[in-house]
Amino acid sequence: MLDLKSDPALIERYRQWHAPGNVPPAVIRAIRQAGITEMEIHLCGDRLAMIIEVTDAYDPAGKAAADAADPDVQAWEALMDTFQRPLPWARQGEKWVPADRIFSLSAQPEG
Repeated sequence: MLDLKSDPALIERYRQWHAPGNVPPAVIRAIRQAGITEMEIHLCGDRLAMIIEVTDAYDPAGKAAADAADPDVQAWEALMDTFQRPLPWARQGEKWVPADRIFSLSAQPEG
């Protein structure tokens, strides 16, 4: 989870940056190379929720290290920082904060 700055014009620009074909190819490549097979970002007001599907090879720490060493990813992150603001309970330096899944229909008994 992550928040956007509460400015309708900035939120619209953020949406535009995430439209198909607008994310830089190097960023998409870095996401896929990390073992992420699907990524969705949902927006409600100024709050974002990201859902990812990963392979068994996915390593969050390895992805973070690779991203830190990639100038294209760092340029993208710097641009996105102009739109984003951390959640009030985020730790220092934490951007996306994990959320706990508390319900899954497939985990519920039939009946």
